[in-house]
Amino acid sequence: MELSHGDIKAAVERVAGLVRPVALAPADEGAGQLWFALEMLQHTGSFKVRGALNFLLAHRDNGTLPPAGVTIASGGNAGLACAWAARGQGVTATVFLPTTAPKVKVDRLASYGADVRLVGTQYADALAASREFAANTGALLSHAYDNPLIAAGAGTLMTEIHERLPDLDTVVVAVGGGGLFAGIATAADHYGVRTIAVEPRNCRALNAALTAGQLVDVDVDSIAADSLGARRATALALTAAQTYDVTSVLVDDADIVATRRALWDDRRLAVEYGAATALAALGGGDQQPVFRPEPGERVCVIVCGANTDPSDLAR
Repeated sequence: MELSHGDIKAAVERVAGLVRPVALAPADEGAGQLWFALEMLQHTGSFKVRGALNFLLAHRDNGTLPPAGVTIASGGNAGLACAWAARGQGVTATVFLPTTAPKVKVDRLASYGADVRLVGTQYADALAASREFAANTGALLSHAYDNPLIAAGAGTLMTEIHERLPDLDTVVVAVGGGGLFAGIATAADHYGVRTIAVEPRNCRALNAALTAGQLVDVDVDSIAADSLGARRATALALTAAQTYDVTSVLVDDADIVATRRALWDDRRLAVEYGAATALAALGGGDQQPVFRPEPGERVCVIVCGANTDPSDLAR
């Protein structure tokens, strides 16, 4: 399975005027060589709105958006995006989450009018329940990341970054199941930009697939598992990683925690652990980096989500 830049261009046209343009901010270090893409300022607090909108609008345009609405399984952010986008289209969203989903995400889902159902303890449990619901009711089955329309929507973010930073060399992105990564890497390759794919060491679906040369199941045991906790990467993500200029790196949970803390202490950015994962690769919490840019290399780190309980940041 492959995603094309043409898919992303079509998504750009669909979501134009409906998503918030990404805010880009220079970091203090590197004399303008390091930038942050503050996508956690997006509607619902994460990049996921881009894919959810593209998915629903494409089905609306094709006449395949059923009266029963849409259903999705999610660790939280994709469900929020789906519910928000569905409300805008006047359809119901039935969202399945594992019982381990953060309360802040569950409460926000309810505020968007979603029918929220908690099932099992892992994303895979919620996914099975979502599929059964779609089969029984005729609801449109969406996916948190494993769908070309979802990935293409996510890729619109890279289009915006390139418009603002046309001389960008490298983009750094956290990877869960790979929807955001596949979209970013596909668009980045079109612009001659390399991609650094960052995963927690104990939540490494894409890295393990690259090592094995095929999709494999992995254990999910990371502090960032609520947003990056995919048991298996998508075929779209593996194809992108094998085809384009991509480097896969792993970071420890302790470094993710330190980076999230540093983003708050130094910049007053309250983000979720998954959003801190990309910056952790550069030593964002003063730890040793696993990715070191070359002198003069212009790098943009995607800060992808802010759906977190910030109470543990206060001190």
